[in-house]
Parts: sequence; C-alpha cells; structure tokens
Amino acid sequence: MSVARTRAVSLLGLDGALVEIEADMGPGLPAFMIIGLPDTSLGEARDRVRAAATNSGCPLPTRKLTVNLSPASLPKQGSSFDLGIAVAALAAADVVSAASVENVVHLGELGLDGRLRPIDGVLPAVLAARRANADIVMVPTDNVDEAALVPGVRVVGVACLRDAAIWHGAELSPEPVDALRRTAPGGEITETPELADVIGNADAVEALVVAAAGGHHLLMVGPPGAGKSMLAARLPGLLPDLGVEAALEVTSIRSLSGLPVSGDLVRRPPFENPHHTCSAASLIGGGSGVLRPGAVSRASRGVLFLDEAPEFSTSVLDTLRQPLESGRAVIHRSRAVATFPARFQLVAAANPCPCGHYGSRDGECSCSPHQRRRYFSRLSGPLVDRIDLQLRVARIGSAQFMLAATDEPRTTAAARTRVEEARAAAARRLAGTGWSLNAEVPGPWLRSREHRLGSSETTSIDRALETGALTMRGYDRVLRVAWTLADLDGAERPSGAHVRRALSLRRSL
Repeated sequence: MSVARTRAVSLLGLDGALVEIEADMGPGLPAFMIIGLPDTSLGEARDRVRAAATNSGCPLPTRKLTVNLSPASLPKQGSSFDLGIAVAALAAADVVSAASVENVVHLGELGLDGRLRPIDGVLPAVLAARRANADIVMVPTDNVDEAALVPGVRVVGVACLRDAAIWHGAELSPEPVDALRRTAPGGEITETPELADVIGNADAVEALVVAAAGGHHLLMVGPPGAGKSMLAARLPGLLPDLGVEAALEVTSIRSLSGLPVSGDLVRRPPFENPHHTCSAASLIGGGSGVLRPGAVSRASRGVLFLDEAPEFSTSVLDTLRQPLESGRAVIHRSRAVATFPARFQLVAAANPCPCGHYGSRDGECSCSPHQRRRYFSRLSGPLVDRIDLQLRVARIGSAQFMLAATDEPRTTAAARTRVEEARAAAARRLAGTGWSLNAEVPGPWLRSREHRLGSSETTSIDRALETGALTMRGYDRVLRVAWTLADLDGAERPSGAHVRRALSLRRSL
C-alpha cells in the first residue's frame, strides 16, 4: 500500500485537535519530507523516525516518503507526533496493518534506539481525542497511568516502536527493552501546613477564612516577621477538595507543565509561589516554540502567592490585570493564540517600606516619604483595585504571645468546615447562574432588583463612592465580601454591619 493514515493530537494551550497523518511511499529518489506546517522539532522527526525504525528491526524502504499533517493550516509543534509518523510510514511500506493503524491515535517521542520517551500533556491530549470520538490511544509506557485517567478510552502502552509494530500486526518477534521513565521528582511538599501554628493575629486569620470562603483576593502589608508568608501558605489548606471538572483542569495543567502526574487526579488546590525576579512569560505563560502555562495557570483553582510583591517588576505585575478579571491567560503569537485557565486566588504580601520598619513599634524606619511612595507605586492602582481584602498585619508582642498561648488554637480542619458551609450556602443561592463563589458574581447581579441591598445597609459604601474613596469596581467587590461575611454568619442577606465590615477589610491599610 502506498498511502497510509493514522492520527495524533496537536495541543494549543489546553485545547487539542486531532491531526491526520498521511504517509505516501512513492517513486523517486530516496527522501523523507514532512509537510503541513510543522515546527523545527517536528521537522526533525524524519531523522528520529528513520533511525528508530532501523534499530527496531523494521527499516523503512529507501524510497521517497512524504508525510502530510492535516489540516495543513493548523500549527503543529513538539515531538509527540514521532510515533504516529513512524507507524504511518510502516503501514505505507506494508510492514504493519494499515487498517489497524488508522483506528488508533498515537502519541509519543522516539529515541534513536526505537524506545519511546514519555511526553508532556498526555492528559489534555487524550481528553481531546475522546472529545473527537477516538476509541484507542497508544502512548509510551510511562504515560499509561496518566492517560488512563480519561474514562471511555482504551489506552495501549508500548515501550518501543518494535512493540507498537507488533501490536499493529508486524511479523516480528518481541524483544524485551527497558522502558524509558521520567526522573522521580524530589522535594515536593505534600503536607498541609496547620493553621493552629499561627500565634496571634486573629484579624488576619479571620480575613484568611473570609478569602477562602468567597474566593477573594488578599493583600497583606506588614513588617518582616509579622507572619504574612506563614498565613499565605495556610490558605490552600482552608479550601475544599476540587470537584471532578476542576481536578481534571488542574491535573491537565500539571501534565502540560511537565510535572509528574500519578494514577489519580489532583484533588487539592495548588499553591504557586513565583520568585520576584520572574519574567512576564514565566508568570502568565508563553515561551518560544512550544507554549507553556505560567504560574497563574499552574495556580488555577488554587492560590498564587506573590511574596514581596513590590519587588516584582511593575510591567510583570500589570500582566495580572486581565487574568484577574477574566479567569483566563491568553497568549498571542504570530501563528496562533493559546488560552490557559487562570482562575486563581491572588495573595500578595508587602513590607510597608523598603526597610520594612515603617509604622512598627520595635523598629526605626530609615526611609524617606519619597522612597515609601516610590516603593508602593510599583503596585499600580488598577491592580490594587482588583484586590478585595487589604489588611495590615502587625508583629505580635510578648504580652500577645503569652495570651495567645492560653487561647484555644484555630485548626485548619475547623476553619475548612466553616469555609465549606459558607461555600455551600453561596452555591445554593447561585444555583443555575453558572457561578459558585461570591467572588465570581458580577456587579449587575449584585445590584439587581432581587438581590439589591437597601439604602440603610449600603450607606457606608454609598458615601465612600460619593467621596471617591471607592471606585465602582471597588463598590461591587465590597458587596461580594459582604455576601461572604453573611454566608459565614449563616445570614440570609448581608446586614449593614456586614457591609461596614467588608468595607473596613478593604480599607484597613
């Protein structure tokens, strides 16, 4: 047979599309051409495929081989097409069954010795194959557990090209090989930090619970050693386990980022803590060649913590504006546009000034007013306006330390129970709207006739809006926090006290 077909998956962001691989074995001088808008790494597949086929005992004929990737207008990138190109070429050479090859989606990178290397993004690729009604997917052995997370698809794991050819009907005898596997990761922290370890700062702990209950963003300002980083690290522990849809999204992002994926979905919300020297591409996503998700996408459905936020580049911080509003990170390139999920909770921490001692009892600030203004001006007004809770965190003194030692500690389990109850109340109220958290509710819904609060309840924020202390965006965000406070208290609707408290949490700086 001169022409054979099979399928692979082209990923752009988390979205995947089936690509038909056509291999034509025709007359002419020996050549191997790949057409259909491949990138550089995919164009190099011809050398990997030819060497792998030879070393697997099924060399390709010395004829003109043309491989077409269809649709030709779709950009294709990466080495995951190697296995599909190889089996299509073998089918065109009548080494394997063309009918068998045509019914399988192939994913995998070939080594020169014919073994298959594990690839990134197997989970979203198999999800895309299932959405396209594919029944069988062939993947490297090390990716089998990850691919098996997708129900309704038969997963075939192979260690080398020879095993794949035998599965497709080649008359070859099996030869045992050591399957290539990823290096085992090290240093991952799986234990959830305990909220009871936080001593004092009851207001900050309560603000943390409010942020977890409503999905609100949080800014903490305080001197070094006040416990800002400690509080931020405990926020993921207050969040409920992820549902199936959210777990699939988080696990797919983890797979696409090249992080290890076990035989089960990730059920706990992620926590990302990028360094303040990171670039816009590492924060939002992108890169040259293969587009990769950034920290905002790896933190989706979880927490993105920016420690020492004013130390980040202003241009990098301002790239957060669009993801904070839309819940998506959109990466534009000349040949394609990739979209990654970015529905995260932002937690930012900052010192009150460059030296960190301004306003503290136990330290003398050496910064001038100009230095303090310039330091905080790195956090632009539009960015800060998108943060619901803004509070000051102070160091505790010896008297507070002694009093806190006698108080009953607030455990992570107890706080998470409060958060789950508040979220359940919000979900019942928002049933049928498409939203589940108060932070997701748009302003028009909050101000609609059915849900609008009375003038007696909104007096404080009406006055703040009139004087310019609140923007319209800030007005809506105060209302969202007020609904969260009402859910935590078990109230049907926010009272004036809830609104005033929500306003104080936003203006406590």
